[in-house]
Amino acid sequence: MITSSQIKAARAMTGLTVRAFAEMAGIAFSTMVRLESAGNEIPGGNVETLKKLKKAFEKAGVQFIGTPEEGAGVRWKPKP
Repeated sequence: MITSSQIKAARAMTGLTVRAFAEMAGIAFSTMVRLESAGNEIPGGNVETLKKLKKAFEKAGVQFIGTPEEGAGVRWKPKP
């Protein structure tokens, strides 16, 4: 599962505002704000919403790495 810190970092990598990324991912602005604000924790919420968000980030070229226990992070997907 992805953490709030990963969500915030991934969005920063895309260069999009919270509002713009929420629209792109098909989720509410207030939901995006809440998901980013839980610190380094796994945000609570609807699993389908988190799946939509992760899919949108991956489509933008962001890869989620690690786990919350061992140090979660984000990076650009390696080019094949």
